[in-house]
Amino acid sequence: GGLILFAIFSLVMDVFKIGYYSSFYSCLSAIKIIYPIVQAIFVVVQTYFLWVSAKDCIHVHLNVTRCGLMLTLTTNLAVWMSAVTDESVHKSHSKLKKNMTEEIFRWLLKERSQRVGMRSSSVEECNCNSQICQIFKNGYFWLYPFNIEYSLFASAMVYVMWKNVGRFIDHHSHHIQRLKFRLFRRTFFVGIMLGLIILVSGLGVLILYEVQVNSSTESSKKSQALTMYYIFNIVCLSLMSLVCIGGSVIYRFDKRDMDRHKNPTRTLDVALLMGAALGQYAISYYSIVAIVASTPRDAISALNLTYALLMIAQHTFQNVFIIEGLHRQPP
Repeated sequence: GGLILFAIFSLVMDVFKIGYYSSFYSCLSAIKIIYPIVQAIFVVVQTYFLWVSAKDCIHVHLNVTRCGLMLTLTTNLAVWMSAVTDESVHKSHSKLKKNMTEEIFRWLLKERSQRVGMRSSSVEECNCNSQICQIFKNGYFWLYPFNIEYSLFASAMVYVMWKNVGRFIDHHSHHIQRLKFRLFRRTFFVGIMLGLIILVSGLGVLILYEVQVNSSTESSKKSQALTMYYIFNIVCLSLMSLVCIGGSVIYRFDKRDMDRHKNPTRTLDVALLMGAALGQYAISYYSIVAIVASTPRDAISALNLTYALLMIAQHTFQNVFIIEGLHRQPP
């Protein structure tokens, strides 16, 4: 279900990208238009393949199957790397355009156009001035995160399939625990409502923050937006840390056994959790170093420091809670 959700948004992104590049067909290399078409076909074929075959444990043509799955995995990682690079280049160009005169930026754009295949004599024709072109351009850059998540999602599923090639499962060693979900029973409803409130509040705070920081020229309004943003995140991180600590304490009173059997899906989950946390740990560490070394120290710096420290604590408690839960036997 998650794979299909990200696949749909990835296809919408490819449509926007095709529309954007088609506006420059006269001065752009044909490969730029062909690439999103091929990527859309790849997304459709791969999503169908994973939907049909994700649970298979293959026992014939093992080497060919492993080779094909590894090729698919590396293709997804290459698409992911390309999307991250393209998004980063777009953001750097946006910041560069704000800080430079129009003439210098146009000269830099001309130099880059010669490297990526545009004809330099018609760079002026490649300016995105029409309304529909701007919609396509902004649309596909806003949808890049979904394409990035789709590539990672598909890579994880293909990796699990690769690990399961030739694997035998003992159906008598594990009991199957079916999830009985009842919306209004006990605390399920309370948890869902609190989660939705936090989600909607977070989106509202993010939109207000983006509007105030990007549109306002007054430093006081930007400071108010930053203060609101950091206070909201500090409250959320504090609540999340307390909940994760509470869950770990509850585990101590639970008498269930730990599952020590080899499980490629669980191994991948733990590896992805720790790998993702390392990136956030690095960001928080550099933020702390920058705040401590900077002067003067004001209220925004104090909030930023608290936010960075709580981010480290929250990821640590959350990962401990999740990893303990993954290794517990059903009741």
